[in-house]
Amino acid sequence: MADCLFSKLIVGEIPSKKIYEDEKVFVFQDINPQAPVHFLIIPREHIVGLKEATAKDAEILGYCQLVAAKLGREYKIEEGYRTVYNVGPKSGQSVFHLHLHLIGGRDMKWPPG
Repeated sequence: MADCLFSKLIVGEIPSKKIYEDEKVFVFQDINPQAPVHFLIIPREHIVGLKEATAKDAEILGYCQLVAAKLGREYKIEEGYRTVYNVGPKSGQSVFHLHLHLIGGRDMKWPPG
């Protein structure tokens, strides 16, 4: 989607602090980190959000979680991290391109907020 902020990040039209990329996903540092590790894992294919995802998107949804686990190991936060899909404006979703938050490197509290 041409007017999507995250789609522009993927193709390099907007700069980001890239952490990882492959043929399926692009990962970058959140611009407003809530923990020492706060990355956004986004599929290269534009999906508006989790509520708009369909059965054909199941593989990429799972793949994003596997990338989070890989990065959790690489960044040595395996003792505790959180993965979060915000769904809709009331959850805090402000960019409507599906993205998985990987948050860790500090103690997490419950409930989250």
